[in-house]
Amino acid sequence: MVQIALFIAIIFIMTFTPLGYLRLGLLEISLLTIPVGVGAMIFSPAAGAVLGLSFGLISFARFFGMNPFGAVLVGINPFYAFLVAVPTRTLMGFLTGVIFRALSKGGSAKTARYYIGGFCAPFLNTVFFMGVMVLCYWNTEYFQNLNSTMGNLNPLMFICAFVGVNAVVEILAGSVVGGTVAKILHKVLKNT
Repeated sequence: MVQIALFIAIIFIMTFTPLGYLRLGLLEISLLTIPVGVGAMIFSPAAGAVLGLSFGLISFARFFGMNPFGAVLVGINPFYAFLVAVPTRTLMGFLTGVIFRALSKGGSAKTARYYIGGFCAPFLNTVFFMGVMVLCYWNTEYFQNLNSTMGNLNPLMFICAFVGVNAVVEILAGSVVGGTVAKILHKVLKNT
C-alpha cells in the first residue's frame, strides 16, 4: 500500500512539473503512463487500476485551466470530459497489469514481457482516450471544424492524424523507459 502511495505521489509530482508532459501544439505528450504501467507490472492489475484512476483524476483536474485542449472538452461537455479522462486511464492501468500477468505465466521471454507491458500502457491510453473522445465529441461543431481542417477524414483516420507523432513518442518512451524501470524494480523488490 505504501509503495502504491509512493507511485501516486510520483504521478502527482510529474503532473505539476515538466517531467510529466511535453507540450506539442494542442496536444501534450504524457509520460504519466510510465509510472502507471510500471506499477501495474510490479504490483498487480488492481494497483494499475488505482494508479490509472489517480492519473485520470489528476488529468481531469488539469482540464480546468492547465490543459487548453482539456478546457475545450470541458466547455463542450464536462461529463464527457470526465469519461475521456478518468475511466480510460483506470482501464489502461488495469489491462496493462492483466496483460503483464498473462505474459508472466508462460515463463519464456522474461525480459520481453516488461517491454510489452511498457508498450501496453501508452498504447492503451491512446486507444482508449482517443476512442472515447471521438465517441463522445465527434458530432460536435468543434470536432467537425477540426476535422474539416484535416480534410474531412473518417473517425479512425482522424484519430491517427490527430495523435500521430505524439502517440509514437509516448509509446517509445513507455516501452523503453517503462519496461526497463519495471524490470529493475521487479528484481530489486524481489530481493528485499
